[in-house]
Amino acid sequence: MQENYLAKWLNNELTEDELTEFKKSEEYATYQKIVDVTSGSEAPEFDMTKAWDNLQSRRAKETPKVITLSPFKAFLRVAAVIAVLLTGAYFYLNTQDETIRTQLAENREITLPDNSEIVLNAESKLSFNEKNWDSKRAINLEGEAYFKVAKGKKFTVTTTLGTVTVLGTQFNVENRNGFFEVTCYEGLVSVAYNGEEFKLPAGNSAVAINGSLSKSKVEINGQPSWINKESSFKSIPLKYVLAELQRQYNLEVTLEGIDENQLFTGTFSNTNLDLALKSISTPLQINYKFEGNKVLFYEESAP
Repeated sequence: MQENYLAKWLNNELTEDELTEFKKSEEYATYQKIVDVTSGSEAPEFDMTKAWDNLQSRRAKETPKVITLSPFKAFLRVAAVIAVLLTGAYFYLNTQDETIRTQLAENREITLPDNSEIVLNAESKLSFNEKNWDSKRAINLEGEAYFKVAKGKKFTVTTTLGTVTVLGTQFNVENRNGFFEVTCYEGLVSVAYNGEEFKLPAGNSAVAINGSLSKSKVEINGQPSWINKESSFKSIPLKYVLAELQRQYNLEVTLEGIDENQLFTGTFSNTNLDLALKSISTPLQINYKFEGNKVLFYEESAP
């Protein structure tokens, strides 16, 4: 049998001779049974419109819902976010303190919003809120500063050891490592220290060393000596004197065989190191060696 007889037979394209020959083949009987069985079967009906509707329905269930806001509602949300950001920025900027620092061997002059003047000594830090100065007249101080307060103006200087409240006056405050001193040159200041509050009129000084408070007299309408490039001390432990020497000259000071708690009274220059070293060593009858930025003080009897 020719290979293409089956296709031609299914399409009724065989000639009589080809059909006669095809019926004699062994395959014909099998093919005829298949045709007889399938001829009575019908293909299921297919509804295109219904199938399309079902597909669209399934897609609607699977696709996330998107809710479109009206332009006005979207605008309100954006406006609310902007308002929150602006409010936060306003409070942040208006609650930030301005901080001023001095390095070793540096002094700096500052003018407050009320025209009061401050001179900040070496290695000190001062902070205040310039934006809210009229409502929050407060200064935080670490180190030493001299204040010339404008007449009729009042503010508070806060340190870790004590608080000073002033009104139209000139005064000096020092706060360093267990050392707290307030000196009033003009007017009147109120000092709060260790749970005690007292008035300090012009010409008086109060110094607290490691919790022990003492008072002394100073020149009325004067100034602290460091304003004039000198550092002066009256019965002050040597360790505080040498600490000031280090600040004014950016030095590293060490002692050998010397009592750092012995009291020192005197003055040294803040501009002439050689003179300053002699001003300290001579009254105490001690020697010193100076090399680079290091100074060693030692007893005269030491080799």
